Amino acid sequence: MSNPIVRSVGILLARIAIGVVFLAHGLQKFQQNGWAGPKAGFEMMDVPLPAVSAFLVTWLEILGGIALIVGVFTPVVAILFVIDMLGAVFITHIDNGLWASDGGYEFVLTLGAGALLLAVVGAGRFSVDAALGTKLPWLAVDSGRPAATVGSAN
Repeated sequence: MSNPIVRSVGILLARIAIGVVFLAHGLQKFQQNGWAGPKAGFEMMDVPLPAVSAFLVTWLEILGGIALIVGVFTPVVAILFVIDMLGAVFITHIDNGLWASDGGYEFVLTLGAGALLLAVVGAGRFSVDAALGTKLPWLAVDSGRPAATVGSAN
């Protein structure tokens, strides 16, 4: 879609949806019997350093989910979620095949791909990152200029 408003609204809706899912999962971990629940779950799944991993993943999902919803530090948060989902795929789900209904990696692969896309395209115009883009150029969002075509000197 070449219309910059439609593009930014699409990014906004995707960013909010992905952020809500990560936030919900983080809160779910946090509410599972305090820290003992996620730690025990991570131990059962043979996650390395289960206590530390459970703490870090829980807070990444809570704080990172909120960050995606408002669109702040989107590239950094999104890359952290990609790493989180790669861990989930290869540590927990890969042996169960693709389908989530069988404990497979379908859902975490989708979340990781969505996070990767946000890391690449940024938060869009309707975000804190867009407001901070002038102060922190690495957060700058798409200026709405047309995409480069193959063979152009852009």
